[in-house]
Amino acid sequence: MYRPLELFVGLRYLRTRRRNHFISFISMVSMLGIALGVAALITVLSVMNGFEEELRNRILAMTAHATISPVDEPLVDWRLVRERALTHSQVLGAAPFVSGEGMVAAGGDLAGVMVTGIDPALEPQVSEVDQHMLMGSLDDLQPGGYGMVIGASLARAMGLGVGDRAVLMISQGTVTPAGIVPRLRRFTVVGIFEVGMHEYDRGMVLVDRSDASRLYGMGEDGVSGIRLKLTDMFQAPRIVREVAISLGGGVLVNDWTRQHANFFRAIRIEKTVMFVILSLIIVVGAFNIVSTLVMVVNDKESDIAIMRTLGTSRRSIMGVFMVQGTMIGLIGTLTGVALGLLLAFNVEAALSALEGLFGFDLFPDDVYYISDLPSKVVSADVATIAIIAFLLSVVSTLYPAWRASRTHPAEALRYE
Repeated sequence: MYRPLELFVGLRYLRTRRRNHFISFISMVSMLGIALGVAALITVLSVMNGFEEELRNRILAMTAHATISPVDEPLVDWRLVRERALTHSQVLGAAPFVSGEGMVAAGGDLAGVMVTGIDPALEPQVSEVDQHMLMGSLDDLQPGGYGMVIGASLARAMGLGVGDRAVLMISQGTVTPAGIVPRLRRFTVVGIFEVGMHEYDRGMVLVDRSDASRLYGMGEDGVSGIRLKLTDMFQAPRIVREVAISLGGGVLVNDWTRQHANFFRAIRIEKTVMFVILSLIIVVGAFNIVSTLVMVVNDKESDIAIMRTLGTSRRSIMGVFMVQGTMIGLIGTLTGVALGLLLAFNVEAALSALEGLFGFDLFPDDVYYISDLPSKVVSADVATIAIIAFLLSVVSTLYPAWRASRTHPAEALRYE
């Protein structure tokens, strides 16, 4: 009895009564619609956040935060460039690399690959490939040994293992009296890595830097550039420009945000589109609240008329039905947040259950960039979704509540 009138009556109208089963059913549908919309949004955005983070981590496990390359000729004095780059306070590591395209031939099979020449001693400073070795080690890449480290998917596709030999051909030709013939060399597989990203596991070959330099005609010490690892990868564009300025210019700079910009731009666009599409579920739930309250207003016309004759203001009548609709939205939103967080934190288990139920792989690694379904719950996303759902619920109560406040007591009680 000490509660405000609007809150007391509004909560009382939420209770199921014998002649109001249908209205109660519509109320439950409204709550369920909002809950499903909120849960779907939280789950999908969490999966997309996890996908973006996992994709970024796996890309940076094989590449560097930034690169410095010469304008048109091989970088010969790379040791001096590396030392100067390391003087920057936000550069953690630097290592030379040689990059080029090629083809691997073994047992009658051919596969196009990206060939990367690395310094085994310096490579762990800029990438994490040494932490993903299944067999062998980067230290097995010795100058003049012509060994190579390949991805697990490429090894399975071509039937290669440690100790097997394969021919590496590059697009640069060698001029002979018979014409231009492809440049090739027989290499021995000394290691196999797996980072869980098909693009690298199937299409990348690592060789010793000096072997790659000779194969691509860069001389003994020529490299394609220097790769850098930074203290803050999100500041890579600024830091690499500062490093280039400290070198006196005359070099090309690149960073992971530009090198893989299309991937992350596509993910952001998909997140926005999915947010808009799945928000329609919440909108449908809000429309259900409107229909529910309209039916309640029609059913409670006599009650409204009696309250008006007892001196209840129109504002209080509006408050009664706004409380009822707001509570429907609040319960639906809280239920959706709980369900969404439950799904987001257990999405891998749900995926495994679905794969076991249907009997096939929902995310094959030869089709998607990654073969699992990571999830990362961002509190800001959850709060934004919950606030939007709650505000839509409140807005949906305005028209029915206003209509209830305009009820004329004499007309409502005429046939009572």
